[in-house]
Amino acid sequence: MSENMKGMHRTHRCTDVTEKFIDEKVVVAGWVDVRRDLGGLIFIDLRDISGKIQVVFNAGYIHKEGFEKAEKLRSEYVVMVEGIVQKRAPETINSRMETGTIEMMATDFRILSEAQTPPFQIEENANVNEELRLTYRYLDLRRPDIQRNFILRHNVYKSVREYFASERFLEIETPVLTKSTPEGARDYLVPSRVHPGMFYALPQSPQLFKQLLMVSGFDRYMQITKCYRDEDLRADRQPEFTQIDTEMSFVDVDDVIRINERMLKKVFKDCMNLDIELPIKRMTYEHAMNKYGSDKPDLRYGLEIVDLSDIVKNCGFKVFADAVVDGGSVRAINVKGQVEMPRRQLDSLTEHVKIFKAKGMAWIGIEADGTYKSAITKFLTDEEAADIVKAMDGKPGDLLLFCADKNKVVFDSLGALRQELAKRLGLINKDEYNFVWITEFPLLEYSEEDKRYVAIHHPFTAPMEEDIKLLDEDPIKVRSNAYDIVLNGYEIGGGSVRIHQKEIQEKMFKLLGFTEEQSYERFGFLLNAFKYGVPPHAGLAYGLDRLVMIMTGCDNIRDVIAFPKTKDASCLMTEAPNVVENKQLKELSVKLDLK
Repeated sequence: MSENMKGMHRTHRCTDVTEKFIDEKVVVAGWVDVRRDLGGLIFIDLRDISGKIQVVFNAGYIHKEGFEKAEKLRSEYVVMVEGIVQKRAPETINSRMETGTIEMMATDFRILSEAQTPPFQIEENANVNEELRLTYRYLDLRRPDIQRNFILRHNVYKSVREYFASERFLEIETPVLTKSTPEGARDYLVPSRVHPGMFYALPQSPQLFKQLLMVSGFDRYMQITKCYRDEDLRADRQPEFTQIDTEMSFVDVDDVIRINERMLKKVFKDCMNLDIELPIKRMTYEHAMNKYGSDKPDLRYGLEIVDLSDIVKNCGFKVFADAVVDGGSVRAINVKGQVEMPRRQLDSLTEHVKIFKAKGMAWIGIEADGTYKSAITKFLTDEEAADIVKAMDGKPGDLLLFCADKNKVVFDSLGALRQELAKRLGLINKDEYNFVWITEFPLLEYSEEDKRYVAIHHPFTAPMEEDIKLLDEDPIKVRSNAYDIVLNGYEIGGGSVRIHQKEIQEKMFKLLGFTEEQSYERFGFLLNAFKYGVPPHAGLAYGLDRLVMIMTGCDNIRDVIAFPKTKDASCLMTEAPNVVENKQLKELSVKLDLK
């Protein structure tokens, strides 16, 4: 025990002190949040992770030396206070504090640590530049709203582990230093000192190891684990992230979905006291793209997309007709009641869709008298315009917004337009949690850059049984036995049934352009294991950080990761990454070639 704590030991956290302790002596400790000096009376709000309590230093109550020390107190000093709990006078009750009906009359205290004036105020929802916050992250983490995020995160960990243990899953750790199997994002590489010129890779996920655990007979595996991807960052993505990883043997899609729905129900009930209605709705990938322009649709609002291609394929508006002739489509969104949207807002929405490679955005406003205001109706016959409005369920006061291009551009543009309109028009209910399963994803897509098919999920994802014959006939039409769980427009988890038949796996590798030699070079340890009896298996992995971000109502994943990286994957607090000594590089047989 340090010298300045002798004779004093914390008995309670700040908000553990309640009215039942009135007239009792307690000892609390924490940081000085606010100090008010009224001459002869000094008040401080003392803060710890549980919350705050008001402490009173009365010159006539505490010894002289104690009061003189109290006069020196400043924000963020760390103190330990002994005192008698008293009920506050009715006129001094603070309803904004959990302990607002009581206060502590200090009888003794210790200054455990002094503090400089922090570079920003430690308060809830502080409007502070993010660079400054991340540079002084240890101070930022003192903010009560940020600390609540991590309390909830801890509760999610606890609830997840309890659930999977009750379902007879075993938590098994997998390696962090492993082999690079390039198929997806870039790996983070670690040079080997013992094997010069060779590298480990940090795992992008435990995918291959969890499949090996199925081969090993562990029929229900889970792990809360770190994963690493060297990819471009954004508000909901980090280079190192936490995954809730699962795999099961002798199951099908319905088994995986049911088990995970029950897990989500428990977590939201335990951590937020919210009841998730089961079963969660399911939607095919094709339906999601056609209706919402996204495979992770936000279903808290409407603004559904309507395909008008058949109506306009022969119309006089060349932009529409040409898009359909070229194999694309013309689709639109009805923005109800927004016919009077200012032109500058329409122009800004047009600029927004251009980010997603749209050439522009056409529109038709339906006036109160049923006439149209638009630059495109002069190219349409009255019948074509009426058919468009009917297909869009257009009513007087509505605004119809159109995009015509290749399907990918149309989906990306209108999917993003939906989200932007919902934000601008205040259509999003932030207290709603709307889940949906997306199923039947395409198995493959063709890469123009590589001139070959690439796996949309990974090379071990099984095709839908009824589509296996198409692997030879028309691979691009093959649907995968994959599924994503989506919440409020974010993919929070994804998984698939895995290939366990040798002939289908060989066919998949061949489609991906791998020779047998290349397949074994990349995935030999897994393919060799598959020679010794492999059960049918499937799994699902969640992005825990993203899930907690949504549960806390944050807009940025960095607010739920204790020590996050910036958009360029650097840490402002520790200044990582950084240079290392030449001696370390020599030990690793690494020579830098910086240009």
